Amino acid sequence: MDNITSLSLTELINNIKNKKISSEEVTRSFIERAEKSKTLNCYITENFESALKKAKEFDNRANFKCKLPGIPIAIKDLFCTNGIKTTAGSKILNNFFPTYESTVTQNIWNEGGILLGKLNCDEFAMGSSNETSFFGNVQSPIDKNLVPGGSSGGSASAIASNLTPITIGTDTGGSIRQPASFTGTVGLKPTYGSCSRYGIVAFASSLDQAGPMGKNVKDCALLQEIISSYDSKDSTSIDFKRNNYSELLTNNIKGKKIGIPKEYRVDGMPKEIENLWLKGIDIAKECGAKIIDISLPHTQYALPTYYIVAPAEASSNLARYDGVKYGFRSAGENLIDMYEKTRSEGFGNEVKRRIMIGTYVLSSGYYDAYYIKAQKVRKLIKNDFDEAYKEVDAILTPSTPSSAFKIGEKTNDPVSMYLNDIFTVPVNLAGLPAISIPAGLDNKGYPLGLQIIGKAFGEQNLLNIAFAMEEKINFKNTIKEWWIK
Repeated sequence: MDNITSLSLTELINNIKNKKISSEEVTRSFIERAEKSKTLNCYITENFESALKKAKEFDNRANFKCKLPGIPIAIKDLFCTNGIKTTAGSKILNNFFPTYESTVTQNIWNEGGILLGKLNCDEFAMGSSNETSFFGNVQSPIDKNLVPGGSSGGSASAIASNLTPITIGTDTGGSIRQPASFTGTVGLKPTYGSCSRYGIVAFASSLDQAGPMGKNVKDCALLQEIISSYDSKDSTSIDFKRNNYSELLTNNIKGKKIGIPKEYRVDGMPKEIENLWLKGIDIAKECGAKIIDISLPHTQYALPTYYIVAPAEASSNLARYDGVKYGFRSAGENLIDMYEKTRSEGFGNEVKRRIMIGTYVLSSGYYDAYYIKAQKVRKLIKNDFDEAYKEVDAILTPSTPSSAFKIGEKTNDPVSMYLNDIFTVPVNLAGLPAISIPAGLDNKGYPLGLQIIGKAFGEQNLLNIAFAMEEKINFKNTIKEWWIK
């Protein structure tokens, strides 16, 4: 079969189950494409030889009852994989081989998935462009001069360039939705506590959440039902009834109430983003939804709140990397000298910046003034959403304030980089689910995304709205394969 790598996840599953293609054929096709696509720098660690072996083993036993029958999948290098190097995009973990498996990835392997390799990401998921990785920046298949977004930039680039049929990323402040928007792909950030955080290298524990990234909404719905599970090993995992999201997917959203928050019309927002939002509103109406204007008054405080809470938690989480038990260790004259050299040489500039911010806001005399106040504002932001959801079923906004920017354009301006998360961080602070779907192109031909925000644990409703709108939009990601060698 030709063009195996261009097929969607559900198409691949159907073809394997109908014995039109084998797992080995699919796996070999993705490996061969990855070998020709090294310019994109999507992979940190390749697992190709083992993947082929497991694909052959699957074909011999042919267990078609599982949900991912022999499907090869590459994943973000933030998920611990037993015996396979896990770096989180950092020098300090460049020699780390976990002796355990993350719950999310184990769920995938239990359903017949096969690991292709580990995908590049911003160091410890800190970044909006995939330029902070120790292993170099990922290039966008859209244009070699563009960033793919971050921190899940390797995942987004791999999906858009057909190096994997589906993947998982993590989203702390928009790290699934923003790169999905930049690359014309779909990215779902589930409700906090829906997917186990066990075995995910921590950035900010009260914000991090794993989620699927794919070519379309249906593929993401299927992977979400696989990775979402209650886990007693994760104290933040929530036990609730989970749906077979892909089986219950429908485009019938007639009568659904969709809110349009006035606060998301920020100063200086490009006309193209405003027009995209208006287009999204019209499409929602065509699908039978009712549009309601709403207010989220504390949205303006979301970004500064996030950049106090997230670095504070990062400062605490990253204290464990001291060169003693695992990871990179620098030689020192004494214990304290070893600590200092290990951390100064092992961490990149962005990680150091956030550790310093976090340590500052947690320090004596500033804890109440910054961290405690930020947590109080966070509660107000959540309350705004709770009030809005008394009137509406979902909220529609742009995913990002612009299309993808050029590599190097914002590396010397951290504040400008942080502003890229302005539409996504409120969702993480409130612990809500949200999805980015491709909805159009700017005047340069770069993808633009729309974000749909749902109620807590309302993934089914969220996916249904996204599915209906995706069908009406009928977005086509036209990519010239400039990177193929």
